[in-house]
Amino acid sequence: MNKIPATVITGFLGAGKTTLIRHLIENAGGRRIALVINEFGDVGVDGALVKGCGDEACPDDDIIELANGCICCTVADDFLPTMQRLLDRPVPPDHIIIETSGLALPKPLVKAFQWPGIRTRATVDGVVALVDADALAAGRFAHDEAALAAARAADPTLDHDSPIEELFEDQLACADLVLLNKADLVDAARLEEVEDGLRQEIRSGVSIVRTSMGRIDPAALLGIDAAVEDQIDGRPSHHDGEEDHDHDDFDSFVLDLGELDSAEPLLAALNRAIAEHDLLRVKGFLAVRGRPARLVLQSVGPRVQHHYDRAWQPDEQRASRLVIIGQSGLDRNAIAAMLGAGPVPA
Repeated sequence: MNKIPATVITGFLGAGKTTLIRHLIENAGGRRIALVINEFGDVGVDGALVKGCGDEACPDDDIIELANGCICCTVADDFLPTMQRLLDRPVPPDHIIIETSGLALPKPLVKAFQWPGIRTRATVDGVVALVDADALAAGRFAHDEAALAAARAADPTLDHDSPIEELFEDQLACADLVLLNKADLVDAARLEEVEDGLRQEIRSGVSIVRTSMGRIDPAALLGIDAAVEDQIDGRPSHHDGEEDHDHDDFDSFVLDLGELDSAEPLLAALNRAIAEHDLLRVKGFLAVRGRPARLVLQSVGPRVQHHYDRAWQPDEQRASRLVIIGQSGLDRNAIAAMLGAGPVPA
């Protein structure tokens, strides 16, 4: 029996994983793809964005969201039963794509494919690390010592022992392919410097491919045939030997904002909140009066993007909800007040 290949897509917050996955689904070339999404936060933004593409290659029933915590910490409770259900279907998928949260370590997830109920039926075709070229060029989440020191000096809220760099390095060390996304936003000379830094963290023979908006030929990403579960012990991790890990240095919460008269005041307030509270990531949907479509809002650091994607469905409540992600110690009520929301439960 042929094993069903699975591709694990890692990447820090806002690297463009959802955009990449939508591109893969829209160019699946006849493959029936199942998608497992690990959200960080209580709003299924990533899953809703993918479902919005309405592609036959990945019908809504084949999109499964795991929102009970970081996927690498909930393997036994959430991920393994999900994989079993996918594999037990009368018509199983041709390929499984697993989108991890920005906080997930790939190694524990890959090790789950060594379990007897999974090992004989599925294989990790490859681990793909998606990297935000623009963020690295600006010194954000970089492992370059000078750039990191400058970023920390400019932001007194950062903890000197922050695990962000370790998470980033672990994702790179486990990768079979690194996609340097948003490369179009960085000039050629700086892009070369970013690539030189990445090559110090990846294994010999791992390719770095520059992409924009996650556009890449699926043939280059699906079908690596690495059988990663058979060699995962040889891929280093900062967390080797640990039974588990936590993400107490990160904080997230949800804001409910109702329907907005206009998006502009909120966008202006969001820019101020990002600057004053060093928010790492904001994502969600906005309902604007007089607009039949929902407004998708996403930010990575100071860069805020928004666009209308599809009409609100008749059975959907027109409401605005945002997931706010930052380092621990966020002043939730101050942020909520800035964005026009009420107090947030602790």
